[in-house]
Amino acid sequence: MNDSVTPPSGRRLLSAPYAALVGFLLLLAAAFALAYQAGSLAGPVAPDMRAVPHDDAPGGGGMGGMGGMDHGGGR
Repeated sequence: MNDSVTPPSGRRLLSAPYAALVGFLLLLAAAFALAYQAGSLAGPVAPDMRAVPHDDAPGGGGMGGMGGMDHGGGR
């Protein structure tokens, strides 16, 4: 009687996780390719969106023209 724990073909036990990993990676690549193709067909989301120039000094990230809007304490 053979009471060994190893299956008759040791190769099958070792290759199963690799086959599952390769299958998952192929599925992931196919999903990415389909999503990329759908995005290409849909086109840009906001083609007319451009950077808005600010009225304040160059490089200043402030909100020019928004005077009178203080961030005082709670009222």
